[in-house]
Amino acid sequence: MLIDEMGKIGKSIDWKGGIMKYDEFIAKVRKRARLTSNEEAERATRATLQTIAERIGHAEANDLAAQLPDELAMYLRPLYADGEERFSLSEFFRRVGEREQVSPMEADYHARIVLALLAEVVTIGEINDVRARLPAEFARLFSVENEGEVPELGRIADSE
Repeated sequence: MLIDEMGKIGKSIDWKGGIMKYDEFIAKVRKRARLTSNEEAERATRATLQTIAERIGHAEANDLAAQLPDELAMYLRPLYADGEERFSLSEFFRRVGEREQVSPMEADYHARIVLALLAEVVTIGEINDVRARLPAEFARLFSVENEGEVPELGRIADSE
């Protein structure tokens, strides 16, 4: 737990030897997905996490949530992860798009950005546990070759 400059207590994500807070995560999603506002990045993040929580189920979603700041973790909690629903990757993108109010093509792009960033900031063991709960077709969602470089999408990370 950390206390920020406003005195707010919250979890942060260990990242590259530093700490990534919720606002930083959203800013990276915004920049990498080339969105125009933090609200769009929040919507993409919320839609993606809620939908992946439905697919992986309560126990795994809780394990993943334990490694995230509360503002991200809440999208993985039981309201969205009651049981493990079985659905295809195309259905995953349809659900993300419906929640985010974008086309399935945009949902595909945004979800891959969010989940690739997630793969950078939680432990590899946790990502492997999540991937083990999913069919093989979902594997590309978590593919990050180098920091911020998503196969088929190219380099999307910000320069740091």
